[in-house]
Amino acid sequence: MILTVTLNAALDITYRVPRLRPHGTHRVSEVIERPGGKGLNVARVLASLGHEAVVTGFAGGGTGDALRRLLAESGGVTDALIPVAGATRRTVGVVDAASGDTTQLNEPGPQVTAAEWDAFTERFTRLLGGAAAVALCGSLPPGLPVGSYAQLVREAHTARVPVLLDTSGEALRRGIAARPDLVKPNAEELAGLTGSTEPLRAARDTRRRGARAVAASLGPDGMLLITTDGAWRAAPPGRLTGNPTGAGDSAVAGLLSGLVDGVPWPDRLARAVALSAATVRAPAAGEFDRATYEDLLPRVTVAEQPAAA
Repeated sequence: MILTVTLNAALDITYRVPRLRPHGTHRVSEVIERPGGKGLNVARVLASLGHEAVVTGFAGGGTGDALRRLLAESGGVTDALIPVAGATRRTVGVVDAASGDTTQLNEPGPQVTAAEWDAFTERFTRLLGGAAAVALCGSLPPGLPVGSYAQLVREAHTARVPVLLDTSGEALRRGIAARPDLVKPNAEELAGLTGSTEPLRAARDTRRRGARAVAASLGPDGMLLITTDGAWRAAPPGRLTGNPTGAGDSAVAGLLSGLVDGVPWPDRLARAVALSAATVRAPAAGEFDRATYEDLLPRVTVAEQPAAA
C-alpha cells in the first residue's frame, strides 16, 4: 500500500470558457468537479497505475462531504481522511479554451485544532504500519505549525517507511531538515529555498540541507534528479498543449510507483516525466491520458548529469 497525505485537501472545480477576458462576464461551457489536493491527485494516479492507494488528511463541511462522495464514486482509492469542524477549501481552475492557459484560484483551507491534529497523527502512525511508501503533499491548512511535515517525516523514519515530501516555503525548509528520502520541488520553489536560479546547483544545495534525493520539476522541460547513486535529467520528446494542473502530482505518482516497483532511478524519472506530460492532455488533475503516457514513456530522454559541484 502507498499512503498519501493531504493536510489541505480541496474540492477541485474546473471551469472551461471560450476565452478568458479580465473584467468580463463569462459563459462557462463545461464544469468538472473532482476530489483534489496534491496527495489525492497522486493517489488517483497511483490507483490508475494499479497500486493500492490510501489517502489521509482532513475533510470537513459541505465541501468535505462532496469531496468524500466523489472520491468514493471514483473508486480505487481508500478514504482514511479525518473529519474536522471547518469546511474543506475549494480550488477553482478557469481554462481558456482559446489559448489553453489555466488561471487557478486556491482558497486557504479550514482552521485545524490541536485535537484534530492529534487525531490525524494517531491515524497516520497506524497507517504507516501497512505502507510501502508515504507521500506528504501540498500546503498546510491554517492552525498547523510550519514544522508539521518535519514531524511526519520523523515518524515515517521511525516506522522505516520511505517518505517523499512535496510542499513549499517554510514547510519545505523545515521538512528538508528532517531528512526526507526524496523531495519534489519545482524550479521556483528550489530558487526560493536556496537563492539559486540554476536548477542543478539549487538541487545540490537542497541535498546538502538534508534531502537524501531531489527531483526538481522543470515544467515542460522535464525533471532533474539528484541522488546518492547519481544525477540525471529527463525530458519528453516534445511539448504538449493542454491543462498543466496536476502534472507535478502525476510526477510524484511516477516516482512513488517506481520506488515500490523497485526500478532504477533513471526509469523512475522517465516514468515521472511521461506521466507528467500525459496529465497535460487530461481534462482534470489526478488523471492522465493513458495512450499519451504509453506513447511517451519509451521516448523520454534521460541524460546523466554531474552529481557533484
